[in-house]
Amino acid sequence: MEKLKGAIVVGSLKLFARLPFGAAQRVGAFVGWLMWKLPNRSREVVRTNLRHCFPELSEQQRERLVGETLVNIGRSFAESACAWMWDPARTVALIREVEGEHLLDEALASGKGVVGITSHLGNWEVLNHWYCRKCSPIIFYRPPKQKAVDELLQRQRTQLGNKVAPSTREGIISVMREVRKGGAVGIPADPEPALKSGMFVPFLGVQALTSKFVPGLLKGHAAQGIFLHCIRLPDNNGFKVIVEKAPEALYSDDEQEAVTALSATIESYVRRWPSQYMWSMKRFKKRPAGEKKWY
Repeated sequence: MEKLKGAIVVGSLKLFARLPFGAAQRVGAFVGWLMWKLPNRSREVVRTNLRHCFPELSEQQRERLVGETLVNIGRSFAESACAWMWDPARTVALIREVEGEHLLDEALASGKGVVGITSHLGNWEVLNHWYCRKCSPIIFYRPPKQKAVDELLQRQRTQLGNKVAPSTREGIISVMREVRKGGAVGIPADPEPALKSGMFVPFLGVQALTSKFVPGLLKGHAAQGIFLHCIRLPDNNGFKVIVEKAPEALYSDDEQEAVTALSATIESYVRRWPSQYMWSMKRFKKRPAGEKKWY
């Protein structure tokens, strides 16, 4: 069954990539709209997450955000299909503006390892090509269940000569080694980790299990931390890459302070572009002891 699912997903990606970018986006947006209007698990996960994270919104406002989120998730799927299948230069050409690029250049020239930190906001696949053109990082990722999809992602995410590292023991070790020798890595810092690998800290007003991996790499300024995000422009005609330095607290020897700073920084981006966050992710699956499960 997983083999069949993998073949269907890969086939869908290839079909999207045959379309002009604008057409692919529109089809993706329509799929997202259908996900909003028709009963499905993703819609309920989005509703659950937004209900907890944005209690200040009225039900009408929150449902509008549910719809905008799912439409953007559809766009992200279509855009990512293009990014995986196209020549990287064609994808990077969709980036109309870069803010703070000099910060990454300075970090790369520092002689220390560089930890590029991102989250599931905007389009991280377009960002991957831009980042890999700047340097040759190891991109840390969580492998999908379908082998065919994983093989595709490994092949397409390394088109620019960089490497990828799955979220396994071996992958973690390879990322740590790269940082220690002064290389660059890219890490999505918002997926929920195993209990032993994270701690509960505030995120949008609720407790969220957050990874200790990035703070561990940066501890005591052992490496340079740079936040990278690729935001969809208001007219849906391209992207803006935003580069910012990691806050000082993220380098703290106090693990609680550092992990809290990581979560707070990601929260600041999500609050600015809430409809571009992947709320269909079960970000809050694990709950503190005694708290009722969300999903």
